[in-house]
Amino acid sequence: MEVFLQQLINGITLGSIYGLIAIGYTMVFGIIGMVNFAHGDVFMVSAFIALIAFLILTTWLGMTSIALALLIVLIVAMIFTAVVNWMIERLAYRPLRGSFRLAPLISAIGMSIFLMNFVQVSQGPRNKSIPPMIQGDFVLLDRNDFAVTLSFKQLVIWGVTAVLLAAFWYLVAKTRLGRAQRACEQDRKMAALVGVDVDRTISVTFIIAAALAAVAGTMYLMYYGVVSFADGFVPGVKAFTAAVLGGIGSLPGAVIGGILIGLIETMWSAYFSIDYKDVAAFSVLAITLIFLPQGLFGRPDVEKV
Repeated sequence: MEVFLQQLINGITLGSIYGLIAIGYTMVFGIIGMVNFAHGDVFMVSAFIALIAFLILTTWLGMTSIALALLIVLIVAMIFTAVVNWMIERLAYRPLRGSFRLAPLISAIGMSIFLMNFVQVSQGPRNKSIPPMIQGDFVLLDRNDFAVTLSFKQLVIWGVTAVLLAAFWYLVAKTRLGRAQRACEQDRKMAALVGVDVDRTISVTFIIAAALAAVAGTMYLMYYGVVSFADGFVPGVKAFTAAVLGGIGSLPGAVIGGILIGLIETMWSAYFSIDYKDVAAFSVLAITLIFLPQGLFGRPDVEKV
């Protein structure tokens, strides 16, 4: 029971990070119907931006307040990552928007490879680590020589994920930008005819997706304390899996799908073999899609005629 509770806490934490990345996938796919396979590497770039900003603040500038440093790091990572994703959209995706469907996909894969190799060359191939940002935990249960703990950094990740999910649900459902996004999702040509600036809406969507990836990258760095140039591919694929599992196009579905993937990984690692945790996650996805092709919270595709 103690192991189950601890892995439940760990799985929700890991799944929250996947969910933040998955929201970016689902927002971009919902607007332009394209899977941005470079999004995982945008997440990795944001983690390196957060690492550099944190080291500058604490080592060079001597900032002692970790809470203030973490806030500044988060803002800096969001700004710089948003600029990176905006440039990717303008240079790699927008010129191919009217091309055949495989062209943007190939361009996205190319951008993923470019970002990964750029970080490898500029930052080196070795893992980069930082001192712990947040320390301390609560002991929830202590018996049979096993303590179930909930760390402060896990609480931060849970809280940030919940706040951002609520904020972006409100953005999409209640604001003018959200209405423009939903109009572009249904029919971009008709949205343009009624006055929606489609190019601007898509660019803003990429910026928002990058900001969420930056939050996920900062939380990932805070949680694990280490990042590598190769850390974009696997979390990116798992976040995409979470978006599909939850129902791509659904913001709550993306977060719930991420939490499910995180729970599957941690529970499988605890009770079975850690070597096959990824196989277990993708197997559950395959089984789900056999019976629910639209995912858990997705809407069935309607053929336009």
